[in-house]
Amino acid sequence: MSTPIKHYQSYINGKWSASESGATIDVENPANGEVFATVPACSTTQAMEALSAAEKAQPAWQALPPIERAGYLYKLADGLKTQRDHFAKLLVMEQGKTFNEALGEVDDTIRYMTYSAEAARRITGEIFPGDAPNEQLYNYRVPYGVTVGLCAFNYPLALIGRKVGPALITGNTMVVKPHDATPVASCEFAKLIEASGLPAGVLSIITGTTQEVGAPLVEDPRTRLITMTGSIRAGQIINAAAAKNLPAQSLELGGKAPFIVMEDADIDKAVDAAVIARFANCGQICICNETVLVHEAVADEFTEKLLKQVAQLKVGDPMQNIGMGPSTTAAGLERVFDIIEKTVAEGAELACGGKRPEGAEFEKGNWIEPTVLLNATADMTAVKEEIFGPVLPIVKVANYEEALAIHNSRNDGLSAYLWTQNHSRIMHAIHNMQTGTIFVNKGICGYIQGYHNGHKMSGLGGEDGIHGIEGYLQKRTVYMAW
Repeated sequence: MSTPIKHYQSYINGKWSASESGATIDVENPANGEVFATVPACSTTQAMEALSAAEKAQPAWQALPPIERAGYLYKLADGLKTQRDHFAKLLVMEQGKTFNEALGEVDDTIRYMTYSAEAARRITGEIFPGDAPNEQLYNYRVPYGVTVGLCAFNYPLALIGRKVGPALITGNTMVVKPHDATPVASCEFAKLIEASGLPAGVLSIITGTTQEVGAPLVEDPRTRLITMTGSIRAGQIINAAAAKNLPAQSLELGGKAPFIVMEDADIDKAVDAAVIARFANCGQICICNETVLVHEAVADEFTEKLLKQVAQLKVGDPMQNIGMGPSTTAAGLERVFDIIEKTVAEGAELACGGKRPEGAEFEKGNWIEPTVLLNATADMTAVKEEIFGPVLPIVKVANYEEALAIHNSRNDGLSAYLWTQNHSRIMHAIHNMQTGTIFVNKGICGYIQGYHNGHKMSGLGGEDGIHGIEGYLQKRTVYMAW
């Protein structure tokens, strides 16, 4: 029996809005391919309405003491707490992650909101002495004004919290555009915005295509900061489109995290971490383990133990927490299969997976088995390209230097994993590995007090922690004679 289709609206300037034309975007459940919701395909005119409302609301919002702004964020967090299961179920239906993973995403969103609210009394500036008598020098932190948040499909709710919390606590207003494939949790979140009493225009959620909504929001001169999570290619397009107006940009883009395992690593712990860091959220995490670079002295032991664990991974209904859910989009899955096919043709060995699971429940939807590719080399497709799916190539390396060279030769650098007990090697990696985050003898994680950013083409700016919040503030210097 099909799920009844629910029709959502956008939330613009404190009001619920269908699209001007009546056009809608279908939202499919990646587990079965069924359309279970629609959202408005809003127009450029509606996108401009959202920006105008944000511009109008911003001065009064900035004038509020930060602690008053924090009160609204706490209300949003409380709303998520009371509807935790509801939002988790929506995430499973639109994104495909398991229910437990979805609960974790809701909890992360609450943490993002709460952390930002707690920063209300930590927005600081500096006072310096002047170079002449009776003078004082001040550095103030002030908001940019109108900001735009563009969210990726892999964490549709958490990315709202990650962007909205810091933007609002620092006195900015924001227009959020969710990804076309996963807009439902965002529209439900808008109900919490309405219930919180947040002043109209401070935060709008608008759905629509990149052409009609995304591009106009980016290109408009009223947009003074753009925060976006997505691919390198999408970041390049946004950067070019925004260049005319030179807004501030926080672009968290793709990467190709190496999982480096040296001869002195704790193999059992490394294997556990490697499996989770590759196959969590069906491999759709920007800091996922994208390639294992394992020392040849321990490669056989590591590979044998990893394949045993992967063989135990189950694929099935994500609402039942069977193990690994489907890929979010059919286009993304097609690309993953293409990468597998090319890499096998290049000489890699398909050790497991590589196909759609068997059974009636997998005939529809975006399903793929956990996949491991052996005998891979640095020049193969699965090692060169970001996969963003549950496929793990394993490359043997002769030493740490070779692994480091493979990573540093890339034009991106979002994250990396290093498993070794050699302190000198660890310190060398900290100083020389060209990446934004290094996990040393540690599996995938992201603490809110940390900082999430990429080096090279993996992005501009960053998010989380004190530096993430400061990214939503610009400096204003005052020279005052008294």
